Amino acid sequence: MAATAPVRLLDRTPAIEVPFFDWKALYEERSEDYLRIIHETASSGGFILQAAVEEFERKLAGYLGVRHAIGLSDCTNAMLLGLRASGVRPGDEIILPAHAFIAAAQAIHFAGGIPVPVDLEEGDGLIDPDAVRAAITRRTRGVMAVHVNGRVCAMDALRSIADEHGLEIYEDAAQALGAKLDGQAAGVFGRWGAFSFYPSKTLGCFGDGGALVTNDDELAATVRAMRNHGAGPDKSIAPDCAVWGTNARLDNLQAAILAYKLGWYGETIRRRRAIASRYDAAFRAITALNLPPAPKSAERHFDIFQNYEIRCEERDALRAHLSDREIGTIVQWGGTPLHRFQALGLTQQQLPRTDRFFETCLLLPMNHLLRDEQVEAVIDAVLEFFE
Repeated sequence: MAATAPVRLLDRTPAIEVPFFDWKALYEERSEDYLRIIHETASSGGFILQAAVEEFERKLAGYLGVRHAIGLSDCTNAMLLGLRASGVRPGDEIILPAHAFIAAAQAIHFAGGIPVPVDLEEGDGLIDPDAVRAAITRRTRGVMAVHVNGRVCAMDALRSIADEHGLEIYEDAAQALGAKLDGQAAGVFGRWGAFSFYPSKTLGCFGDGGALVTNDDELAATVRAMRNHGAGPDKSIAPDCAVWGTNARLDNLQAAILAYKLGWYGETIRRRRAIASRYDAAFRAITALNLPPAPKSAERHFDIFQNYEIRCEERDALRAHLSDREIGTIVQWGGTPLHRFQALGLTQQQLPRTDRFFETCLLLPMNHLLRDEQVEAVIDAVLEFFE
């Protein structure tokens, strides 16, 4: 292979193992604090919708600068309840990017809507506003902006299109807690935003967890009722339900852990951005790699780097090379964009940019638990491949 970067003398010592995500380390980094929180929460007898949930909701709303944060069982249910509370009707079309996790399309489907996947932009792999405009029909109800990899979509362009056509905007911000565009946080641009606290997320708990945030008072009250079998403000379903609901409550133990972790969440983001800066500096000269936008503080975008997604024509060979050196990588979402799920009937669109993207994309290890020597091991292995 031709050299496309400056030659670097590499340390030929035995490989340092770099798992894509170290699940045990998530707990071990502050295990004493987590044990204390679990003990305090459990010994209080507060297991379902008690003080820990309310504390986390209050802290999350304050962090994002939004009026309401509702703790939910997971991000999928956050999107589903948000769509139902927004009045999505059977047959309503919701446009979303094909570069998204299937959960967004599933939420639209089970709310009665029709997911309409569209192509992505070349630059950052996010939804293409021009593709959104081209997909609008008389049945279009809204646009689901999916903030992938910790970067906010072009919300100014999407907002302009939505206003022009009388559409609502919803946000799948599962990968973007703390990401900003022009100082505004992901999740608060549209009618509501949904977040995930799956363990590997930038703010992750020890199981499933999610939240919906909104400035809409009526929608917030509806979602709060929906998450608890339709219960009213007193959390009781007697003598009557306020609305058709389900069981989508955030567990109290998970809420207590999240409330604690939110207190030092800034450290997590700074560490991820520092790792992204090291990757960028090391790989920028490799012409065979397409890198994500660099974490420049002066940019309009403040990216949190939930993932570090690169693109490479020799993706599979690079991945095998890294695996040989005990470095874990992932092709996001199993390598299948939404419009390629034939069994789900989402194959009507021709989305060449998305197809091309998924042929070349690869996630490198990216999380705050990575040690400096592990980051260097990733860098050395990638540079070795392109020597």
